[in-house]
Amino acid sequence: MKKHKPTSAGRRGMSVISYRAILTTDTPHKPLTAGYTRSHGRNAFGRLTTRSVGGGHKRRWRDIDFKYDKQVIPARVESIEYDPNRTSFIALICYSDGERRYVIAPQSIKVGDTMINSASAPAKAGNRLPLAKIPVGTFVYNIELKPQGGAKLVRSAGNYAEVVAHDAGYALIKMPSTEIRRIDEIGWASVGEVSNPEHRLENLGKAGRNRWLGVRPKVRGTAMNPVDHPHGGGEGVQGRGHRRARTRHGKNTGKGHKTRTPKKYSNHLIVERRRVGGKKTK
Repeated sequence: MKKHKPTSAGRRGMSVISYRAILTTDTPHKPLTAGYTRSHGRNAFGRLTTRSVGGGHKRRWRDIDFKYDKQVIPARVESIEYDPNRTSFIALICYSDGERRYVIAPQSIKVGDTMINSASAPAKAGNRLPLAKIPVGTFVYNIELKPQGGAKLVRSAGNYAEVVAHDAGYALIKMPSTEIRRIDEIGWASVGEVSNPEHRLENLGKAGRNRWLGVRPKVRGTAMNPVDHPHGGGEGVQGRGHRRARTRHGKNTGKGHKTRTPKKYSNHLIVERRRVGGKKTK
């Protein structure tokens, strides 16, 4: 991490990631980029569906390979790059047949390293293989929920999951949230941890940097009118007037209230629920 001198209120306490020590280029591979218009928190009808979202700096889309459908073909890392659309770094890899693709970069990867997607590959950082072939205790990321469904889990900066057991055709995976979940062993996963672990230590320093990222101001419920929020109304600073905190739509929140759908299709795959409240330990 890099800290600046407090030359202004925004610089005081601000910290940034030392990109020059990690990234190898600042120009993306043009054939794998495209224009990108974000939703700004609105659906196809233009109606607001997600609050506190909008604005932000213009971005180019990087086409990231989450399918990993090129099997048994070794690839060499050509560059480590920044992606404005995600918290982790990305790596431009070149397969031995000449095709180039972007992938999520694992920690400790560097230019010139090789990676491969193969059922017989060694459990080395960056390699991708079926969960059935990954030893217990290995850290993994880019996990498939369904065979050939593409990587869905553990893709954010610094995250990793741990293979804790193999049982009856399922791999028991300890997620970053501390939840233990059964996943079909036929699914594939990448070995290692996601890059950019310092992301969680970054201090934006001022509200303007959040606006650059597309985050708009968030208004407290107690500062609204009663018509806009259950906590609204009253003269001056008032209590919420309810036993439990509620969302804008009146649903209970906080105090350990479970928000998972009671009849969710994947409930039978959850071996141990995540721990809520207090400090999570992996």
